[in-house]
Amino acid sequence: MSQTLFEKLWQRHLVSELDGDTGLLYIDRVFLHERTGSIALKSLESDGRQVKRPDQVFCAMDHIVDTLPGRNDETLVPSGKNFIQTTRQAAHAAEIQLFDIDDPRQGIVHVVSPEQGIVQPGLTLVCPDSHTCSQGALGALAWGIGSSEAEHALATKTLRVNKPKTMRVRFDGKLADGVTAKDMILHLIGSYGAAGGSGYVIEFAGAVITELDIEARLTLCNMAVEFSAFTGLIAPDSKTFAYLQGRPYVPAGEAWGQAVADWQTLYSDEQAEFDREIVVDCTEIAPTVTWGTSPEHALAITASVPDPGGEADVHRSQAMTKALTYMGLKPGDKLTELAITGAFIGSCTNSRISDLRVAANILKGRQVAEGVTAICVPGSSLVKRQAEAEGLDSVFKAAGFEWRESGCSMCFFAGGESFGYRERVVTSTNRNFESRQGPETRSHLASPATVAASAVLGRLADVRELEKRI
Repeated sequence: MSQTLFEKLWQRHLVSELDGDTGLLYIDRVFLHERTGSIALKSLESDGRQVKRPDQVFCAMDHIVDTLPGRNDETLVPSGKNFIQTTRQAAHAAEIQLFDIDDPRQGIVHVVSPEQGIVQPGLTLVCPDSHTCSQGALGALAWGIGSSEAEHALATKTLRVNKPKTMRVRFDGKLADGVTAKDMILHLIGSYGAAGGSGYVIEFAGAVITELDIEARLTLCNMAVEFSAFTGLIAPDSKTFAYLQGRPYVPAGEAWGQAVADWQTLYSDEQAEFDREIVVDCTEIAPTVTWGTSPEHALAITASVPDPGGEADVHRSQAMTKALTYMGLKPGDKLTELAITGAFIGSCTNSRISDLRVAANILKGRQVAEGVTAICVPGSSLVKRQAEAEGLDSVFKAAGFEWRESGCSMCFFAGGESFGYRERVVTSTNRNFESRQGPETRSHLASPATVAASAVLGRLADVRELEKRI
């Protein structure tokens, strides 16, 4: 019987069938971070339970930690020091692998896991963080869970899961110059709505997906949750295998050949049926930014702010009106005429070495516009060192960007560092919700290329404007 990639992964990990479409799945890897992981570990400890397989559990310091040079356990986030120290104590007590602040492998969990080879094709991986879906880019079944579910997975290596439906999103055609994976996913969400993937596990496929490198695939799958999907998946291929080979937690020697032989069976059969299919013509995608307070408020950078009065759905119209008020915009405003005061490159969406290279290429020989606070936060300490070895940090600093230590930083505002009250910011992060990056901060999601170009011009900018000037 023909199966989709998801169905193959589900069957591999199905311990038992429960009620209806609910199954008990075996969990291969659990990843934690200090914002929620400490809760699960301490709760497990207080219940008198132990981590069943400590060697398959990992924890990163990424959410609460400051990213300013010379950082330590002190943090601008209220009670942040307690989160950090509690997590450290609990991780050591449970004997799990901790990527601590001073660990040379430290970084954002969804960056660390792929670069260490912790996530691999065919595995199940969970983390109490919604963007765990990023890691489906390597052919794993990876999804975000809550702290109580994390506790259950730690103690039993299993989780009860309601089986989602399947959707295939095909990206066909060819990407235009200046268009990236970030633009692809924003275009998809803008076209089909933030709830377009609700109830589905999404397999991204098509000629354009095959052409994407692994880091671009990670960006694409990262925002599957912004499409309300259970997770995103991409079938592993030769690029996946080349990316993983030699990484610390990946099989080596004879076991490597056995692993690849198994991974090569992980694809959707030709006759496999999906519950829904979407086909995207990539020739229609332009550099894309958001104008409102939902990832679905996404348009080509050359467009103007829409009029809620033209929306037939009353609830959507009301949401658009509310977003316009929050963002300080009016229908008809041209996106490329919106002045910015902040620019941020970072987060688990767009902080890998390829992202930094693209941005640095745009910034080289240019200056951040006066009045713009620009910050770059590498996704991991390894990414930071590699960027410095390539001289990218010098390019960022010469252009006027702050160069930081790795971490989540201003991807989300938890009472610590922010861009400030009602500042307008262009950001390579994944969420533009109200106050996501500060008190009533107005965030416009974009690719690192668009962020860099906008920082230089002091307004939301079409990266192709700068390319014409080179």
